[in-house]
Amino acid sequence: MADSPDAASAPRATADARRPRRHDPARRDRIVDACLDVIAEYGVAGTTHRRVAEAADVSLGSMTYHFTGMDALLAEAFDRFAHTFSTAFEASMADCGSAAEAREALARHILLEVFDTPRELVLTQELYTLAARDPRYRTITNGWMGRSRAVLERFFDPVTAGILDALVEGMTLHRALDIEPYDASAVRAAIDRVAGSTS
Repeated sequence: MADSPDAASAPRATADARRPRRHDPARRDRIVDACLDVIAEYGVAGTTHRRVAEAADVSLGSMTYHFTGMDALLAEAFDRFAHTFSTAFEASMADCGSAAEAREALARHILLEVFDTPRELVLTQELYTLAARDPRYRTITNGWMGRSRAVLERFFDPVTAGILDALVEGMTLHRALDIEPYDASAVRAAIDRVAGSTS
């Protein structure tokens, strides 16, 4: 008597059940990083589960296992991006011991450090556009601005710190998009006009 189909498949099913799952503790982080890469290439509008899964080299099932939906993935990816930017700014200002040193560090930050790559520029603008359309993402941008202002308030009063933060964002964007070399003296002059040139 021939074995039934169920009987024939039982050993294989048992073997599959006993096969250990691949241990991949970095999978979630890889998905988040891949999401940022996809956004940088296709924009938020062109970011799909399939594209992120392919970039991260994971199955589509892994996407739904780790994230409840695209909004959750976008929020975590942009939060990571903003945190990385904030940490870099804190590091660039960490050695400043006076307002004068802070002004010079700000000029260096504007001229050399922010939007060092097209990827950073695109991701920042994609985040701002998303936050402009969807208030849920403004907690990320507000947190980013809050960390920047907290650093600046070590050297300047809160109002001046807020203006300087806006100045940094505006001038870095202008520098990134300008087709001519940016004038370093104009950057320093703008900072001095806002923050003063003494102390």
